[in-house]
Amino acid sequence: MWEKASIFRIGPFWPGRGQVLAWEAMDEQQAQPRGGAPRSVGGDVDRSRGPDVRVAEVADAGVAAQMLHDFNLEFDTPTPGPALLEERLLRMLGRDDVVVLLAGDPAAGVALLTFRPSVWDSGPVALLEELYVRPDLRRRGIGHTLLERAVALAEARGSQTFEINVDEGDTDARRFYEAHGFTDLQPETNERALYYSRFLAPPSATGGMR
Repeated sequence: MWEKASIFRIGPFWPGRGQVLAWEAMDEQQAQPRGGAPRSVGGDVDRSRGPDVRVAEVADAGVAAQMLHDFNLEFDTPTPGPALLEERLLRMLGRDDVVVLLAGDPAAGVALLTFRPSVWDSGPVALLEELYVRPDLRRRGIGHTLLERAVALAEARGSQTFEINVDEGDTDARRFYEAHGFTDLQPETNERALYYSRFLAPPSATGGMR
């Protein structure tokens, strides 16, 4: 079961001192929970030289697909392969409710953000579906920069809630997001928020994970 690790009401962005697989991939693997100072193996994370982050275009589908494929391979998670991921992204990038962010040139990190309407909010609910940084470019603040840009983009669209689904046992990801102001507690009741899922149909023999 996956734990919904964020019920975050958008307000001022709190960089507190912090699929679906969605995490900064050890960029700040030793970051302390709220109130601490950012730490990482080998020294502090340098955020002063954050990369440029841009919204991906259709022509970037292949680059984003390869990184998402590499993400799943790194963590032993099934992947349909970069070709099928690119095919899906080509369709998704034309939608208003899907945004892919790329950090750096050539791209060093990727974030996949989706939006859905909610009867409880005046704006769309933002969901960070994926966040990945290339292994050789971690501990440089790239994940932090991607997350900040994603939150800012959601704010610009009028979102009041920003969600991230994180595996309960993924303590590094949880630590990272908690240090950025996210919580797995319902604000009204202080109860833990859980995420449940159910596969509606198994992959067909011909369709794979399509």
